[in-house]
Amino acid sequence: MLPFAESAPIEYSSGRRRTRRLNYGGDRRANAALHRIVFTRLRVDPRTQAYFERRTQEGKTRREIIRCLKRYAAREVFNLVRQVPCTPAL
Repeated sequence: MLPFAESAPIEYSSGRRRTRRLNYGGDRRANAALHRIVFTRLRVDPRTQAYFERRTQEGKTRREIIRCLKRYAAREVFNLVRQVPCTPAL
């Protein structure tokens, strides 16, 4: 996951209610980029739309689903960035 994007959930529970929310801190540009990726995928990608429908049927809220999709997108982006070899300029 992108450590600077802070898309990992933060627990905010009270009494018996145990819920999580996104960490809105961190690198705002990276977080905004993940937001754009997720909402573009929701509009265009049939796999993401099917995932959204499946999770909705499971009883997840829209925010919970978006959080999961952001974390998934962050892992994908991180793996793409990590695979680029760093070659020194001569």
